[in-house]
Amino acid sequence: MITLALSKGRIFDDTQPLLQRMGVTVLDDPDTSRKLILATNRPDVRVVLVRATDVPTYVQYGGADLGVVGLDTLVEHRAEWSQGTAGGAAGNLLQPLDLKLARCRVSVAVRSDFDYAAAARRGARLKVATKYVAIAREFFAAKGMHVDLIKLYGSMELAPLTGLADAIVDLVSTGNTLKANGLVEVERIMDISARLVVNPAALKLKRETLRPLMDDFARAVQAQG
Repeated sequence: MITLALSKGRIFDDTQPLLQRMGVTVLDDPDTSRKLILATNRPDVRVVLVRATDVPTYVQYGGADLGVVGLDTLVEHRAEWSQGTAGGAAGNLLQPLDLKLARCRVSVAVRSDFDYAAAARRGARLKVATKYVAIAREFFAAKGMHVDLIKLYGSMELAPLTGLADAIVDLVSTGNTLKANGLVEVERIMDISARLVVNPAALKLKRETLRPLMDDFARAVQAQG
């Protein structure tokens, strides 16, 4: 049995056409079913639904053989693991494929009336709210900017509006949410897309069944253009 870890929402929705091209159909709708383990039309493949931030952990520790996860989540996971806060030691994840799904970017945004460029030039110490602490820390360190990072888990746009922070580091897709809340994107940190991740031990133990599935992913990505 091959277990594929997915998260509800955009990753699940964007992955479905890819799976269809691979001949894999999930038999339950996660929006209407309470099941967390979903069968597919293939008796040797099942899907487990976990939080997006938990996908790398499930794959790394063998709860799933492979998974689909955003690059942003992978970067944060690697940072936590390297610092020993992800829970012990385990083999590194294999990341064989960019699925070119769920594309967006991680950016710095501020209130439209905040002069970010001037603050950066004069070396001001900025307060930055984000859930992407590792990405933000590395970005600002590379620029030589001094920042105090404030970890939040949601409603990031509120932080500059309430005075909690001068700036935020967050995912941006269309930019409409920023605009609706009077914020502007001032720096693009990195482009994000969904990646296929694989457990190295599973690839060794289940190579005859897992490798063909990985190849199917690659062909489906190539077919989507």
